[in-house]
Amino acid sequence: MAAAAAPDHLFNLRNNFYLGTYQSAINNSDLPNLSPEDAVERDCLVYRSYIALGSYQLVINEIDSSAATPLQAVKLLAQYLSNPHDKESTIASLKEWLADPAIGNNATLRLIAGIVFMHEEDYIEALKHTNAGGTMELHALNVQIFIKMYRSDYAEKQLRIMQQIDEDHTLTQLANAWLNLAVGGSKIQEAYLIFQDFSEKYPMTGLILNGKAVCCMHMGKFDEAETLLLEALNKARMTTLNVDAKDPETLANLVVCSLHLGKSSSRYLSQLKLTHPDHILVKRASSAEDSFERAVQSVA
Repeated sequence: MAAAAAPDHLFNLRNNFYLGTYQSAINNSDLPNLSPEDAVERDCLVYRSYIALGSYQLVINEIDSSAATPLQAVKLLAQYLSNPHDKESTIASLKEWLADPAIGNNATLRLIAGIVFMHEEDYIEALKHTNAGGTMELHALNVQIFIKMYRSDYAEKQLRIMQQIDEDHTLTQLANAWLNLAVGGSKIQEAYLIFQDFSEKYPMTGLILNGKAVCCMHMGKFDEAETLLLEALNKARMTTLNVDAKDPETLANLVVCSLHLGKSSSRYLSQLKLTHPDHILVKRASSAEDSFERAVQSVA
């Protein structure tokens, strides 16, 4: 008779993190009887939750140089996000660690590398470190990277791998929803049902609300989308530790939704410019403004 699988002490903590219930992940992280390996993963999830809430300095201060490699990688992510004007030195450190045979293949380090290089829009470099997979998070990140590269065919291959490992895994369901949104058409309704299922099983989070709202926008239901996004914005304001770290996707989606509803989007766009000046929507808006200015000058 096969031995029973060991209980997964981190299941709820991981789920809270994946679905964006970051404060709950932090509050419920005092778990007994963890192995040393599980304790490191627990700490990584807690510190990544703090990062998601914008509390970068806490992470930088609490993780010292003697911490395990996964925690050092998480600290590097906090440093990268906290100081965009000095990101070159952080990226140089990251590349140095990735080139070190002793730690370069660490799954958390590769995951952080993928997150950083995806943020830099250097998708080929990101895939160098994530494409081999090894964890559900790495496969899910691959799905996101391929979607950003407009390669839904490759994203689908990654999703199939995830479904073979665990079809019911939260990250498999999320990746499925992301891919359905990217493909569009009849797949939008399938994506909406996934987010609806999450909203019935778990506390409503910004991630779930944004997912439902984007589906609604694709289906032309902009009034419903606006209601969901305003709820997400309200949640972000109540839970974010750093007032400057408001959820950029909520603000960006509100800009798009407001334009479709014929409402002013300037307040949301101004907030996005202030808090996330490197967001793609800000860059596109600035580019459009520059083009307009040049056009005006050319006829003046």
